[in-house]
Amino acid sequence: MTEINAISLTNRYILITMLRKTIITVFGFGVALWSIGYILGIIFFMFIPQYLIGWAILPIGVIVTYWVLTKKMKLYPLKDYFLISIVWTLIAIILDYIFIIMLLKPTEYYKLDVYIYYILIFLLPIIIGFYRTVMNFYE
Repeated sequence: MTEINAISLTNRYILITMLRKTIITVFGFGVALWSIGYILGIIFFMFIPQYLIGWAILPIGVIVTYWVLTKKMKLYPLKDYFLISIVWTLIAIILDYIFIIMLLKPTEYYKLDVYIYYILIFLLPIIIGFYRTVMNFYE
């Protein structure tokens, strides 16, 4: 009986450790990706007209997000990529609101480039997750 309990405790510990690492990874990369765009926006503010900043950040953000999803994240089941999409999109919307809308109070922020950014931050993990899941299935 104690052997079964020991195995059960070990399995729970492993599951909790994996879950904790996954949560830290998902939130950590989500905040890191948002921070890269935010810092680039501050830097670009000095050199690029305000209405073009989002368009200048967008391709860089897509490349970095692609790199994170393909090189830095472990292979997850497809359902986890949906979770990543939701979490990263919420992080982007909430941090944009707090650190751009409330803090900087821009006259116009929500324009086409921002909506495309939100759509891409949602779709990229799903598309890459689908691709990685399918490719892993055939290997």
